[in-house]
Order: sequence, then C-alpha cells, then structure tokens
Amino acid sequence: MITLSSRDLPAADRISWFCDLVARDMAPHDIVTRHDSDFPASARLLSLGDGVGVSSVAFPTMQSIRTPRLIRRSDPELWVLALVVRGAMQREQGGNHVNPRPGDLVLYDTSQPYWASVATDDVAQCIVLHLPRQAVSVPEQALRRLVATELPSRTGIGALLSDLLAGIVKQGAKVEAAGQIPRLASAVVDLTTAFLASLCEADGAETAAARKTAQLHQIKSFIRARLGEPGLTPTAVAAAHHISLRALQYLFREDGGTVGAFIREQRLERCRADLIDPLLADRSVAALALRAGFSDAAAFSRVFKAHFGMPPGEYRRSHGVPQRRNRAGQPDREL
Repeated sequence: MITLSSRDLPAADRISWFCDLVARDMAPHDIVTRHDSDFPASARLLSLGDGVGVSSVAFPTMQSIRTPRLIRRSDPELWVLALVVRGAMQREQGGNHVNPRPGDLVLYDTSQPYWASVATDDVAQCIVLHLPRQAVSVPEQALRRLVATELPSRTGIGALLSDLLAGIVKQGAKVEAAGQIPRLASAVVDLTTAFLASLCEADGAETAAARKTAQLHQIKSFIRARLGEPGLTPTAVAAAHHISLRALQYLFREDGGTVGAFIREQRLERCRADLIDPLLADRSVAALALRAGFSDAAAFSRVFKAHFGMPPGEYRRSHGVPQRRNRAGQPDREL
C-alpha cells in the first residue's frame, strides 16, 4: 500500500499533483477549487492486480468534472464505487443526481460525463474501488441505471461491502505483506458483482452465481467473526443461515473446499497472525490457540506444525517476537 501526501510538495505544486494522481489512479478529471494556492490532500493506494484497485483519498472543498473531451482523450473503462467517509457531496451522471452522506455508496462510470461537488470545513474523504468493466459480470445497461443513485449501504450485501472496503484501508498493508492480495482481489470482485447484480435484479446464470457468491461471502464473514466459539460447527453455521447442512456443504464444494476445512484454516490463520503480533507477546501460545477456538493445545500444536512447517512457539520466535518469561524470569516453555 502506497501512502502519498501533497504536504510533501511546495504549496504551489499541490493541486497539479492531485490532478495527476486522480488521472493515474482512475481517469482524468477537471478539478475546480478555491484552494489553488495550497491544496491539502492525501491518498492511500492499494493495487489488487488486473486493473482492480482501492484508494482512500482525502481532499478539501472542490468540484470534479469528467467531460466528453476528457473521455475522448482517455477512458480506462472502469466502474468506480465510492464509499463516502467524510464531507457533504453532490454527484450527477446519466441524468441522475444524488447527495450522498457519510456511509453511502455511489457508483459511477468513467465512460460517461460526470460531475461531483464536495463541501467541507476541513477535508472530505472517500474510499474508492475501481473495477475494469470486464471484471463485473452484470449487463452494462442495467448498471448505468444505477450511476449517481442512492445505493443501500447499511444493510445486506451493501453493508458487507462497505465494511470490506473500510477494512482494506486499515489492513491493506498487512494483507500485502502476507502475500494475500490475489485472494483479497477475488473476494472484492465477487462481492461487488453480487451487490450490483442484486440491485439490477438481473436474471440468468451469471446473476444466480453472483447471489451464491454473496451468500458464501456472508457465511464466511459469519465464521470469521466467531472463530473463538467452541460450538462453531458446520451444523451450527447451516442453522444460523437457515439452510440445510447439505446446501452449506454444496456452497463450499463449489468454492473448492469444505466447511470444516475453512473453519480450521481460518482458526490457524488467526493464530498465525496473533503469534507474530507484538501487542500479544504477553499471551501464551495456548491462550492464543484457545482464543481462536482450539480447545486442545497439544492437538493445535500438531495441526499448526503440519500447516506451517514448524511448531507455533518456534514460528513465533522466528518472527522476532520476544519469548514470554515466567515469574522467575525464565523463558516459558512454548508449544
């Protein structure tokens, strides 16, 4: 994840820097602002590959215009989904007009003229997801009816997607360092496609697949939030989502795995992340295993070694986390 700030440049160069940033990250826009002499802005950029990216951008009061001239000059053919974090905004495109509030999602299309206005006493902020047109398997005409309209972002799939985008900004650097970007990209594209398909109420095999993807994502989120619960079993997961165990198993089989394997892998990944977190250095391996839902410390140690190639205590030390010491000042025996 790249972090950039206009404060690193002379004041007179900051507005042109921001215009170049927007053009490179999404598409060229004309920017109109009263902050020409000093444009305070910052951005955090994470590329997910294949033209998919997430950006968190902060900027002062301004207008942003995507004109036919700019479209003719350069069109990356992106669908752009913006999550408003701070600021009062207006957006127009395709004959639609919306005034999104913080927490709202807004869709727009880089291939159509577009206008946005942002008013703020300090800085506004948006988290922006851009997707190549071919990555979204929903009919273009149906999606174009959604641009600059109010999209449901506080319930259902929209709430899941909003939380995912906010989480990417917070955890993107760690995900990148762990080499998990391809998996994250797949989740982002699948969930966004499911969200947009549900709003279009489109029919057909692609939409049915998108709905299954959304259901699977929701179930996986449910599991991740409850890893520490010893009663988290495939049967309990199926019951919580009002589907049969067979239907749940089918969903995961279509995804290339099983429910039980997913729960075990997520618990192991939670332990792995906790073991190398310096803020948790005072907790024993056994305590972290219990926190992630493993009730048998010895069995956990065997499973962890089989999965990661070394016992959890050795894995922890190999990442520079100080070894815990007992009251006598001696190193604790770790699993």
